[in-house]
Amino acid sequence: MNATLPMSGYLVVSMEQAVAVPFATRQLADLGARVIKIERPGTGDFARGYDSRVKGMSSAFMWLNRGKESIELDIKDTDDRKVLNALLARADVFLHNISPTAARRQGLDSGTLAREFPTLICGSVSGYGTSGPMADTKAYDLLVQGETGLMSLNGDEENFAKVGISIADIAAGMYTYSSILAALHHRTRTGEVSPVDVSLFDSLAEWLSYPMYYTRHGGVPPRRMGTSHATIAPYGGFDTGDGDKVLLAVQNDREWQRFCDNVIDSPEFANDPRFGSHEARVANRHVLDALIADRLSTMTRATVETRLADASIAFARMNTIDDLHTHPQLTTRDRWIATTSEVGTVETLLPPWLPRGHGADFGPIPSLGQHNDAIRDWLESETTDEIQTESIAMQHESSTP
Repeated sequence: MNATLPMSGYLVVSMEQAVAVPFATRQLADLGARVIKIERPGTGDFARGYDSRVKGMSSAFMWLNRGKESIELDIKDTDDRKVLNALLARADVFLHNISPTAARRQGLDSGTLAREFPTLICGSVSGYGTSGPMADTKAYDLLVQGETGLMSLNGDEENFAKVGISIADIAAGMYTYSSILAALHHRTRTGEVSPVDVSLFDSLAEWLSYPMYYTRHGGVPPRRMGTSHATIAPYGGFDTGDGDKVLLAVQNDREWQRFCDNVIDSPEFANDPRFGSHEARVANRHVLDALIADRLSTMTRATVETRLADASIAFARMNTIDDLHTHPQLTTRDRWIATTSEVGTVETLLPPWLPRGHGADFGPIPSLGQHNDAIRDWLESETTDEIQTESIAMQHESSTP
C-alpha cells in the first residue's frame, strides 16, 4: 500500500460481516488505512457464502474486502479477547455491526470502549439505532426498505418493488465512512473523540427526505411511476421506431422549448397551455407522454439520440446490468484493475476518487484467517518493543543525577 495515501498510518479494526461496515472499511482501505477484519473462526464473514460466481469466491465478498487483513477471533474466548484488546489499544478506529444488545453484553458498545480506550474512535452500524422502540429489532436491507417506505415509491402503479441493490446497507456504509473521516479530523484538530453510531434506518430515511417532505407538507405521497418522475415531465423511458427505448429528462421550460423545436418537430406544443409550464406538463402527463411517444415512434433510436444531443437534452440508454462491465465509460478510462485473491487474479473497480498520481495497488482480497499468525506476531513484537523502550527510559531516569 502506498504510504502517501490519505489514510496511511491509520489502523482500523473491524468486527464486520455482510455489507454495511465492510463497505465503509473497504473505502478506508482503498485510501491507505490498515484494516484488520475480525472473522468468526471456521466460517468467517457470512458474505463469503453468498455465492460462488467468481471462480468459486463470493462476488459480494470480492466487492467489499479488497486490501484488508483477516484474523479469526472468538471474542468469547479469554485469549482471543486479549488479542482483540491488544488490537484496540493500537487502533485509531473500531467498527462493528453486531446488535446493540450484544455489543453491550460483550462490552463492545461505544460507551464502554470509550472508557477503556479513550483515544479510540468507536463505531457501529445497527438496523434501527442504539435507542428507541426498535433498537433491538433484527434488520436486513429488505426489511429496512419496507419499514422506511422506500418500496412504496419503487415499482409501477400496481406493485411495490424493492431496489435491486442493498441500498440501506450502502447508505449506512457511506455515512459510516464519511463520519469516520470527520471524527478522525475532529480528533486531530481538537483531541476530542466522538463515537460514530449509524443505523440503516436513519441512513435510508435521510435519502428519502425529498419524498417524505413532499408527502408531509403536501398531504399526498408521490405515485409509483416506473421510470417516470412524480414531479417532472417529460421524464422516463420512451419507445423508438426500431423497438429500442431511450431515457430522457426535460428539466425546465427552456429545455422543453428546444425539445419541441428540435427533437419532436412540434414547436406548437411549447406554448400549448396544457404543456406551457412545469406544473402543467406534470398535470397533463398522460396526454404529453402519448404525444411524445407518437412522435418518437417514427424515428430510430440513433436519430432520437442525435436530436437530443443537438438540443442539449439529457438522455441515456436503458441498459441491463450485463452491459455495465463492458461499458465504454469504464473500459476506455481504465477503471478495471487486477486484484489478487485466493482464487487467482480477478478484476475489481477503481474507487470513485483517488488522489492524483497514486497507483492502483489496493492489496489482495484475504482468505479466511490469512493473517492470523502475522497479526499475532506483530502484536507480540510491538509488546516487546514497548517493554524495551520502557526499560531504556527507566535506565536513563535512574542514571540521571
